[in-house]
Amino acid sequence: MELDAQDKAIIAALKQDSRMPIRDIAKKTGKRPSTVHQRLVRLRESKVIEAFTIKTNNAAVGEGFIVFMLIKTKPQVVVNSLLNNEHVKEAFGVTGEYDILVKMKFKDVSEFNEFLLKFRRHEKVEATLTMVCTAGLKEEM
Repeated sequence: MELDAQDKAIIAALKQDSRMPIRDIAKKTGKRPSTVHQRLVRLRESKVIEAFTIKTNNAAVGEGFIVFMLIKTKPQVVVNSLLNNEHVKEAFGVTGEYDILVKMKFKDVSEFNEFLLKFRRHEKVEATLTMVCTAGLKEEM
C-alpha cells in the first residue's frame, strides 16, 4: 500500500499520542474527521497500523536495565524459547558473524545474570555478544 501525505500526517499524529481523538487528528492534519476515520480504518485493515500501544517509563515498570545481545546459533535456528521470553522486547535476524539481535529489558543486573546463565546453556547457542545500555538517548514506538 502506498502512503500519501495525508496518511503520513495521521500516522505522525498517532505516534505522538495513540489515544488522540479523531477530531484532534483532523484539526492537526487539516482534514475532516470523517476523512481521518476512513483513512484510519484503511490503514488498520491494510496492516500499516498494526496496533495502538503505549510507551512506558522503563524504570517505573521495573525494566530499567536494558541489554542488546547478538546471538550466534547452530545452523541459524531461531530459539523459540528466547522469542517467547518476557524480557525480550525486540528481535531481528541480522547479517554478519551473528544471526540474531535482541533487545531485552530487566529489573536489574541480577535478573539479567540469572537469565543469561540459563540461556547460554541452550544447545543451539554457539556464542553471544552482550552490550549493556548505559544511557537511553532515544526510544520510539
